[in-house]
Amino acid sequence: MAASKYPALMKPLDLGFTSIKNRVLMGSMHTGLERYAKSAFGLREMAAFFEARAKGGVGLMVTGGVAPNRTGRVSPFASKLTYSWEAKRHRIVTDAVHEHGSKIAMQILHSGRYAYHPFPVAPSKIKSPISFFTPRALSEAGIESTIDDYCRCAELAREAGYDGVEVMGSEGYLINQFIVGRTNKRTDGWGGSYENRIRFPVEIVRRMRERVGKDFIIIFRLSMLDLVENGSTWDEIVLLAMELEKAGVTILNTGIGWHEARVPTIATMVPRGAYSWVTERMKKEVSVPLVTVNRINTPAVAEDILASGQADMVSMARPLLADPDFVVKAASGRDTEINTCIACNQACLDHTFQAKRASCLVNPMAGYELKYKDLMKPTTSPKKVAVVGGGPAGMSCAMYAAQRGHKVTLYEAGEKLGGQLHMAASVPGKEEFWETLRYFSTMLAKHGVDVRCNTTAQAEDLHGSFDEVVVATGVLPRQTAHSWPIGLSGVDHPKVLSYIDVLRHKKPVGQRVAIIGAGGIGFDVADYLSHGTNDPSLNVDAFLQEWGIDKSLKHRGGLQGEEHQTSGRQIYLLQRKDSKVGKGLGKTTGWIHRLTLQKRGVEFIAGCSYDKIDDTGLTITVKDKKRTLEVDTVVVCAGQTSLKALEEQLKELGTSTHLIGGSKLAGELDAKRAIKEGMLLAGSF
Repeated sequence: MAASKYPALMKPLDLGFTSIKNRVLMGSMHTGLERYAKSAFGLREMAAFFEARAKGGVGLMVTGGVAPNRTGRVSPFASKLTYSWEAKRHRIVTDAVHEHGSKIAMQILHSGRYAYHPFPVAPSKIKSPISFFTPRALSEAGIESTIDDYCRCAELAREAGYDGVEVMGSEGYLINQFIVGRTNKRTDGWGGSYENRIRFPVEIVRRMRERVGKDFIIIFRLSMLDLVENGSTWDEIVLLAMELEKAGVTILNTGIGWHEARVPTIATMVPRGAYSWVTERMKKEVSVPLVTVNRINTPAVAEDILASGQADMVSMARPLLADPDFVVKAASGRDTEINTCIACNQACLDHTFQAKRASCLVNPMAGYELKYKDLMKPTTSPKKVAVVGGGPAGMSCAMYAAQRGHKVTLYEAGEKLGGQLHMAASVPGKEEFWETLRYFSTMLAKHGVDVRCNTTAQAEDLHGSFDEVVVATGVLPRQTAHSWPIGLSGVDHPKVLSYIDVLRHKKPVGQRVAIIGAGGIGFDVADYLSHGTNDPSLNVDAFLQEWGIDKSLKHRGGLQGEEHQTSGRQIYLLQRKDSKVGKGLGKTTGWIHRLTLQKRGVEFIAGCSYDKIDDTGLTITVKDKKRTLEVDTVVVCAGQTSLKALEEQLKELGTSTHLIGGSKLAGELDAKRAIKEGMLLAGSF
């Protein structure tokens, strides 16, 4: 057998009483599946999800957070584990994982003041800035009872067949709230000095170890970088790590940032492996295995981290949503076939904050393994399928249809596949979209799709030559006056450009710019034009400087003064709506985009009407007051119109035709919807 390209990644990890078959830990995610764990069907869905990753070769998996008692639940219907009958039902999950030689740990998470229900508890009566309810301060008896609940939960996890538990001690949840002075104002033996504040986590681990025995994995998720004001110092964090080691932890997992922190930690603009230096520093202080986290999405990045000694394991959560077979593909040298996580958050974290089940933009099957299990079965009736348009919808449909055994021809009028993804990938911080293009290109070739670029498909040529024709021709930007939903004179002025002119054709843009439209595209254009010469998404040190992260760890919480980069351009981002600019952006990333542009001096203007464009600039009206923005470029990001002409022609000819992606619904560009529509349609043939 040939040696692995990634020997450090594939090396087993000996824990003494047991061994993990490789160095990949699937990190905990709020997938929403845990909410349904109360029913037999819900547990079957959860089992199918984890079994897919076990089949894919993951060494150790960690479930989403399970509360040790009712007050600890994240939301009113979130999962808990407090009774033996609940534990027995989890056997379907653990048995499914063990069948494939993988291990699974259950995360015990008490939300504390982060709870989205009316009965939260915390060390002190201090409301969180990201939740609705003020917590009740735990009494000393309540603290003792909560510690016992943690230990009982671990015992029940063992009864359920889990190989271990992960104690969630980071991200600002209850344990973290006890550790840090900003949230622990107690004056008893559980507050005051740092030694008193860390009694809570240390006692949890110590008593838990006594009750579960020596041959059970206890992972502790330790906040090594709080990224909030008045967070822990590095010396304090090291002291806690050493005390946890004495108390009996098996593995220390790295936690980065509280949920209320105003620093990006896992979004796509965060460089790959941006926080592994923190774990590396902790390796000098303790002897238990350490896991590093965040933005590790390729086997090459993981191998470099492990081979250089920065960590003993790598945690990959969303990358295993994107591709459950990540590990087996890496082990067998099929790197280019890995469906890479682009850290967009659109179908995972954003869904979680909308109380939806998490899935994945680039892999719509994630989280729905049971529902879609028959969708990609080989067809018994192969068809000739034409897909017109090589954007995300067209590539998805062509790939999945060919995978099922249909004979597929993909027509693309342009020089290369990708459509709007090419523009997205050109925006600083969104370079990961190149990985999506690489994946589709690889898989289209693997499954024998006949790709014809520089080819405009004609209705008369398609009619009668194919059993099914899919129209995925996408959109055109609204640019001309008659296609706009607004009145504006001077639209044909030479200073007017569309977002396609800027992002795809790279036309020159002046130093003073007005951007009409503050949706996702408008923000992308503003980011692209305000970007300096040093791309923080590709350079860890530049990223740390931009967001004020103290790599020396001399400052409490790991924060220091920020160093903002500017492009020298004056940019105005305009919208007709009177609501907050950027309100419609993703829940977990919108604040990052807004804050980034504000730091770069971009001026947001809401509630404006557009009057005219002339040599002077753009004249607008805001709250009945006219204002002329003396700009030399106006970039229009005022929406798109669908390209449906081909579908109409085919229908007139009586051809079986299907419309997907932007051709079906223009709106904001939506790769999540496009890729899913392509998959579902391919599964219906």
